[in-house]
Amino acid sequence: MAAPVEVTRSTELQTNTGQTEGMIRKGAIIDKSDSISASIMIARPHTSSDIHHHGEQDTIVYCVRGRGAVLSEGGRKRQVLEKGDFALIPAHAEHQEVNDGDEEVEWIITRSGRVPIVENLKGWTAS
Repeated sequence: MAAPVEVTRSTELQTNTGQTEGMIRKGAIIDKSDSISASIMIARPHTSSDIHHHGEQDTIVYCVRGRGAVLSEGGRKRQVLEKGDFALIPAHAEHQEVNDGDEEVEWIITRSGRVPIVENLKGWTAS
């Protein structure tokens, strides 16, 4: 028998997820499925995440609003996401989210794991 359909209301988003100064992360579908999770990330103007990766989890990013960037390849590659754009961040790929604009950026994050994995790094370790 299939599991029941579950809905998470905007008023039920979890704020007890890992946070970075200037970035707000809200869990939407966390620990409810064996294979997938979803959250919202809002980056305030002129902020960036720590350099990190998501272990064995693949990540899909969808830009809801604003203009932000993902840095990868040791910080040498910068890929801009604008409203309506998607990005795939493969498992173990070191990256950093950046909002160097004057408006908030909002992304929907979907990961291939029951609970999101975030491994913050002290700097770029892969080239």
